[in-house]
Amino acid sequence: MNTSQAAQLHWTDDTGPQQRDWRSESGAAPPRQVVIADDRMPADVAYKLACEGTGLLWQGDFQNARHLLQALVRRVDAKGAKAKKKPVAAAGPADTFYRHRQAQGQRARVLTMLLMPVEADHRLPLRRAPDVRQAALEAMGPAAGPYAVSLRELLSWVSAHEWRKNGVALEALGGARIHAHYGVYSPLRGEYLALVNQAPLPAALAADSSAFDIGTGTGVLAALLARRGVQRVTATDLDPRALACAADNLARLGLGAQVELLTADLFPPGRAALVVCNPPWVPAKPSSPIEHAVYDPDSRMLRGFLAGLNAHLSDGGEGWLILSDLAEHLGLRTRAELLGWIEAAGLAVQGRIETRPVHAKASAGSDALQAARAAERTSLWRLAQR
Repeated sequence: MNTSQAAQLHWTDDTGPQQRDWRSESGAAPPRQVVIADDRMPADVAYKLACEGTGLLWQGDFQNARHLLQALVRRVDAKGAKAKKKPVAAAGPADTFYRHRQAQGQRARVLTMLLMPVEADHRLPLRRAPDVRQAALEAMGPAAGPYAVSLRELLSWVSAHEWRKNGVALEALGGARIHAHYGVYSPLRGEYLALVNQAPLPAALAADSSAFDIGTGTGVLAALLARRGVQRVTATDLDPRALACAADNLARLGLGAQVELLTADLFPPGRAALVVCNPPWVPAKPSSPIEHAVYDPDSRMLRGFLAGLNAHLSDGGEGWLILSDLAEHLGLRTRAELLGWIEAAGLAVQGRIETRPVHAKASAGSDALQAARAAERTSLWRLAQR
């Protein structure tokens, strides 16, 4: 649940001052200035107001609001493309990354200025509006009253609802589907799942067939371990939405009795013959809750996993660290730092297998980070007690 539900959006219309609850998954504050907008507002005027930080509370046809959002996207992207052509001082990959994140943030701030009124039952009181009630309920839970939300965020609710309904078929699970809930990162990048299927299981599982899945998310890694024959899997997460999502997926796969879900910051109590973790890969600040699956300030989860692993491994057990080296190519973390953390934790590298990413951005020439993405490799590090 977002942290800004108590915030209020204020505006004035023909009948006087008005207000509604404000919803924002990222915790963004509501716009201070708000004007009423409808089908008569030209896109250039809307773009100017949005760039100034003025919220546009829509009162017209819903489909026309979507067209206006597309017009705003074209304008903000055209401005971004123009800015890219300006000469800038030579910068390293880390500076390029931070500039890219800054540009993404500025783009998002403009595009979130188009606002939708929503009733307490999650109904849109607009002409030609779709029924978004189930999507909104899944994303935000029950509403205390009427509220306002950016159209861009509302469309993300609808998209997440469709992903949750249809699921993602995964080759690593023999074509079985994983259904990601809103706010839980979907395992669309399948190369790391293939590594988990390929890695040789530690011999210690013969005496103690137990495993921990740290930061389970959708539960996909817990499911893979159970499918590979591990009899008892304990999966942890701090996010209630992730735990609910994992429970849903494990039940769909018939693995609910084999996997125990616990609320925990990293490790559950005890030891296991196999401890698996796929931490966020990039040490940077997330801009929304779902980005915690990708961005981890100061590599907190990665370092916490390595520091605590030794105390949670059974004799002869292994820890599997699944990690992309994208941060290394972005200049945000070095391989020497990673190896230093492993050594300081009293761990030894038993082996490592790696693979190339297969996602579209790895070959997207228009991406500012394309060189780093093209060089990226995802590895499964097999770690053991020294």
